[in-house]
Amino acid sequence: MAMKVARDLPRLVAALAVGAFALLPTAGLPAFYDSFLYLVLFWVSLATSWALLSGFAGYFSLGHAAFFGVGLYTTAVMATKFDVPFLLTLPAAAILPALLAVVIGAIVFRLRRLRGELFALLTLAVTFVIATIVLNTPIDGGGGIFMSAVPLPSLMPTPTGTFYLLAFVICVTTLAIAWKVSHSRLGMGLFAIHDDEDVAEAKGVPTFRYKLAAFALSAGIAGIVGGVHAMFVGFITVAGTFELTVPLYVVLMSVLGGSRSWFGPAVGAVVITTLLNSFNSGDQAMLGRAFVGFILIVAILWLPDGVVPAVRKWLKRRPTGAARAGAAVAPVVASTKPAGDRTLLEVRGATKRFGGLLALAGVDLDVREGEIVGLVGPNGSGKTTLINVISGHYPLSGGSIALDGRQISALPAHDIARRGVARTYQIPRPFMNMTALENVIAAATFGGPSRSPAEIREESLHWMAFTGLSGKEDMLPAGLNLHERKFLELARALATKPKLLLLDEVLSGLNPTEIDNAIRLVRAIRAQGATIVFVEHLMRAVVELSDRVAVLNEGKLFALGAPHEVMRDPGVVSIYLGKAYAA
Repeated sequence: MAMKVARDLPRLVAALAVGAFALLPTAGLPAFYDSFLYLVLFWVSLATSWALLSGFAGYFSLGHAAFFGVGLYTTAVMATKFDVPFLLTLPAAAILPALLAVVIGAIVFRLRRLRGELFALLTLAVTFVIATIVLNTPIDGGGGIFMSAVPLPSLMPTPTGTFYLLAFVICVTTLAIAWKVSHSRLGMGLFAIHDDEDVAEAKGVPTFRYKLAAFALSAGIAGIVGGVHAMFVGFITVAGTFELTVPLYVVLMSVLGGSRSWFGPAVGAVVITTLLNSFNSGDQAMLGRAFVGFILIVAILWLPDGVVPAVRKWLKRRPTGAARAGAAVAPVVASTKPAGDRTLLEVRGATKRFGGLLALAGVDLDVREGEIVGLVGPNGSGKTTLINVISGHYPLSGGSIALDGRQISALPAHDIARRGVARTYQIPRPFMNMTALENVIAAATFGGPSRSPAEIREESLHWMAFTGLSGKEDMLPAGLNLHERKFLELARALATKPKLLLLDEVLSGLNPTEIDNAIRLVRAIRAQGATIVFVEHLMRAVVELSDRVAVLNEGKLFALGAPHEVMRDPGVVSIYLGKAYAA
């Protein structure tokens, strides 16, 4: 009973607080306070909506004013020119900007080069285009739109109270959406995209669809905020709507509070709005802006992730035992399951061109279920490129790839991951803002079979222990050494329960003891039933681990066979091993 009360009490307190704030205008406060609180809620909603895409997924946008303005003009036009009741215009004020975001995203998100600053500049350009269209059409025509004749519903005793209530409802809804997204599968995918989009796709995150959803949510919230604001300001002009103030302020607010946190932008919005409205006139207004600028400089220098993440880190600090010196040796499991006769991977005529460079020139390769195939060859021979086309990182220029009898060469990387292909990277590429355990959970969530969150967590803990990373669950990847980061790559891949595991130089950079541990681990992985294709330059590991060795040279399959036979092939000795090794 006591546990139930302890669990439900915070929810009850939160519900009572929301109800009390919703009814605040009935307390008879002066209109100034209602208007001030409206502005605080207005900026909280805008900053939080911006963070859904730009903070969570890392797609920095300077075009938030475009979606805010579309929503604002949607309400203004519908209410003044078509006599639609004000409240009935608000759904349209949300839907039209969301649709606009979907159209833009459907084009932009398919182009890898339009990331970072290019995406920011593109969204800024969209703002100018929309402003020009509105200004030079009957939507505005240059004279602006008066909203004074539009009746405002009496939701509260005063007009300012009504505006406060509308802003409060939108703000609470926006924060609830942000919380839900940040604690959902969608949020996990967006955070992965933020850290490394290509890896997120390879781990099974449907990056295109998730970015589109976040963009639509962000734009829709900005649009409905604009719809309410149209009534609040009363007179709409293009210059006052599509200015840089909106994107500038939402960026500053999110950065100050912490754009990766669902609650961070709200904290930044409250602080900045309060400061700016504390200095209302003349020199005081300039002083207020200067003070805000100073606070932001301090925050960027000493709190680069924002106030809320910094506070969370401070609260989590507690005495802990000394970190283990290295990952534990993986248990040695005898490989009792020999390779079968069934072909799991079938590569036919795989060709990949990069401009005038032919990286793969018609590679044919079959991999049987349960076997380990070593992939060797000189630098630039096409080994990693073959791994990349199998995993879907690069599309084939020609040829085909089939997994378990089904063609996968035309599928995006996240679909290939879900069909049972997992990979590691030569240089470890963990999600740097996620803990080690969160990295493995993300891979298991998107790349593996459907499981409950509890089962995914248990599975992830199992693979961290399997790879010797017990005790490192709460550490960020930056706190792990190279050996541990490579084993974290393995844990992420294994958590998806792959049919086919692609290892790209998993032993490079390790010392002899760590190499021995890694060889034991690969054997144990094969004993679990996995089929492995691995790229490696360390011949001792290739000979000890491989059932067959495939040698690539100049993008072609040069030799294929048992390890000792291939190593004695005169052609292989000539192009790759050298006489000294052969001797």
